[in-house]
Amino acid sequence: MERIVNIHIEKLPEGLYLATSESVQGLVAQGRTISETIEIAKDVAKKLIEAQEGQIKDLPSFSESFEYPLVVGV
Repeated sequence: MERIVNIHIEKLPEGLYLATSESVQGLVAQGRTISETIEIAKDVAKKLIEAQEGQIKDLPSFSESFEYPLVVGV
């Protein structure tokens, strides 16, 4: 089953990106690019959700329609 996990991504002074989540306790991922950070965060979130089954707040399930913030550089 797919779940939606909101993550917060910030750029660190060193130029790396850091992802954290209030939805999944312990989720911390770091990458060289935003894409890499998101991929690492997906893997970490999956493992944490499996390990903490029953302890994590109800995460919304994936549906046919959802909001996604599209970042466009201009």
